[in-house]
Amino acid sequence: MSGADQTKAMSGADQKRSVSETDQGGGETPKPERIAKVLARAGLCSRREAERWIAEGRVQVEGETLTTPAVTVNAEARITVDGEPLPQREKTRLWIYHKLAGLITTNRDPEGRPTIFERLPDDLPRVVTVGRLDIASEGLLLLTNDGELARRLELPASGWTRRYRARVYGRVDAKALAGLAKGVTVEGVTYGPIEAVLEVAKGEVGKEKSAGKGSRANSWLVVSLAEGHNREVRRVLGHLGLTVSRLIRTAYGPFQLGKLKPGTLRPVPQKVLDEQLGTAPKGKEGGEKKTPRKKTPQRKTLTMKKPSEKKSGKKTGTGKGHARRRG
Repeated sequence: MSGADQTKAMSGADQKRSVSETDQGGGETPKPERIAKVLARAGLCSRREAERWIAEGRVQVEGETLTTPAVTVNAEARITVDGEPLPQREKTRLWIYHKLAGLITTNRDPEGRPTIFERLPDDLPRVVTVGRLDIASEGLLLLTNDGELARRLELPASGWTRRYRARVYGRVDAKALAGLAKGVTVEGVTYGPIEAVLEVAKGEVGKEKSAGKGSRANSWLVVSLAEGHNREVRRVLGHLGLTVSRLIRTAYGPFQLGKLKPGTLRPVPQKVLDEQLGTAPKGKEGGEKKTPRKKTPQRKTLTMKKPSEKKSGKKTGTGKGHARRRG
């Protein structure tokens, strides 16, 4: 069957079956989705990888091997990859991983270099990365079991800022760094606005002034950007005559690396994830229904207690809420 015929077959009869089943139950009719998107949501791969798997003949729907990714399927479709059914979809989760330098951000490396996936805990479900860090870079790398979420967070449309600490060697020109806020073109590639400032530790104000005048030494810069092209930080700073000897990503949107030890990871709490992605259930602020606090009637007059009276321990007013730290 040709690719066009497969598209019609999968998005025709299967969609009718899905509509009839949901109508009988009186529920909302689920919308059919592209097969690559379904595979990504299952956490097996990214959309791009799913399209490659289809081209390799590894994906079957209703027992028929697909030859094109231009196929839509419903929730009831029987889908297999390499003969194995899709795993039951789990709730979307996100982890913060502290990548070490020297590791490749890929599943397999043709050159046999170590990958981050070889260093992850055995009890971690199948995950994909949100973007990449090159082999020499280190720091925060987001992992998720939802390939579709990974793709969403990678896009500049997410508006999430990536922040890095870069150790550089060369003459740091404060004006040149400030000029990056307007964007810059390097070797024919145009990069969007970048915020780059000299990082100064306590007690090193004098060094900041000398560095701003063009001293040649190792310095630390804080670089923030929204696009995250391949090797963008290294190329842009190299364009300014600075050599990056170390690059650490410290934040991705609202998520911070903090004091997470190198080579370890921590899960993002579900409530925090729902708040940041806007996926909290409707009618429940922050993903949880808040129970109204009973108001304690306030006394109009205050009287001093006698030494013999015991303290009741009751609060006479509402306490201040604790500010929750995001990310």
